[in-house]
Amino acid sequence: MKKSKKPQPASSAIIERDGRYLLVLRSKPPLDAMYAFPGGRGEDGETPAETALRELFEETGIQAEKPVLFATYGLPGGEDGPGSPSFFLSVFKVKADASAVAVAADDAASVGWYTADEIAKMPAPDSVRECIARLEAERARLST
Repeated sequence: MKKSKKPQPASSAIIERDGRYLLVLRSKPPLDAMYAFPGGRGEDGETPAETALRELFEETGIQAEKPVLFATYGLPGGEDGPGSPSFFLSVFKVKADASAVAVAADDAASVGWYTADEIAKMPAPDSVRECIARLEAERARLST
């Protein structure tokens, strides 16, 4: 009987400014050529929140703080062929200086600030689409 591998920890960070969300265009698997929140795999001894802040900084140069868990996902392996790892993704809302400028680095081909309508037309994982829908519903509730 084949032993199933434990999902690898991964985290991502959500930053919203004036109705726009920071996304990176991935240049490496998994999710290469897709837009996603900045994020990546956890390192040994790192909490999911620490992973989100580190990955955000590595991919965009933005230092953030006050991570608040927003969503979790079990992501199956197989996107990169048989035997590719599965992930347990923790998605955090984070706070960053409103004047901080995002610059693509690490495995981000580009970075940008996008509205929910723009994101709906872009190649993005289901987890990003679901988070955006929840965030927009939350924004609508808070603006009434």
